[in-house]
Amino acid sequence: MAPVRYPKVAVIGAGTMGNGIAQVFATSGAEVLLIDSDEKALERGIATIEKNLGRMVKKEKLTDDAARQTLGRVGRGTALEDISDQALVVEAIVERADVKAAVFSKLDEIAKPEAVLATNTSSISITEIAANTQRPEQVIGMHFMNPVPIMKLVEVIRGQETSDEVTSAVVECSRELGKEPVEANDYPGFVSNRVLMPMINEAVFCLMEGVATREGIDTVMKLGMAHPMGPLTLADLIGLDVCLDILEVLHRGLGDDKYRPCPLLRRMVAAGRLGRKSAKGFYDYD
Repeated sequence: MAPVRYPKVAVIGAGTMGNGIAQVFATSGAEVLLIDSDEKALERGIATIEKNLGRMVKKEKLTDDAARQTLGRVGRGTALEDISDQALVVEAIVERADVKAAVFSKLDEIAKPEAVLATNTSSISITEIAANTQRPEQVIGMHFMNPVPIMKLVEVIRGQETSDEVTSAVVECSRELGKEPVEANDYPGFVSNRVLMPMINEAVFCLMEGVATREGIDTVMKLGMAHPMGPLTLADLIGLDVCLDILEVLHRGLGDDKYRPCPLLRRMVAAGRLGRKSAKGFYDYD
């Protein structure tokens, strides 16, 4: 296995995105420290990685020995203070600016001075996140797509002060992970969610206004537009709370009512219908 640019990496957050990010780094040969303050979430994250690797072994995309070695490269911790000599830290926690600000302020104190601090945010300003540190030139967006082990795209977003050197390094790192990096500038929603979320939001408006059934809306987009899944199914996969958070960022950051979240989306989030992760969203899941 070829040496990787960042041989030691810390990933903050063991949820859907965090454990996937940890898996792809470990598969590439990096030693990964997966951190989550919730021990049960941490256990679920490690179990998910093990399950995913087992699936790859069954499909003969990975040997049993390679899977064991990959899992062995994933360590675990429950506090940010567990970070020590990692050259790259990737944050993958809840999509809330205040929570990310607190985490990056703490990371700035703990991580070694030359460490790059990356965020997997899908919409929040990299410049604003970097302002909570004394190293804004070393803060960058590294937005993976879900499911991380499968999806090839990584949006690399530079903030106002992100250096050329850090941007180039993260772009090359993404390629080492087998991903296709696309650089984007620091605007709300970047490229992916600035285009995707209005489509999902409009699909929810169509449902609320009775234009078609949920199945009808999804079928039109799958068969008529060649989308692999319909927008309502995709929203359930992403998480309706995440969709709402991103739309709020777009609406607030761009000041245009075309990004106003649909009232039905707000109501479903308030009711706890968050999609697959809560077993109920636009569809019900076992």
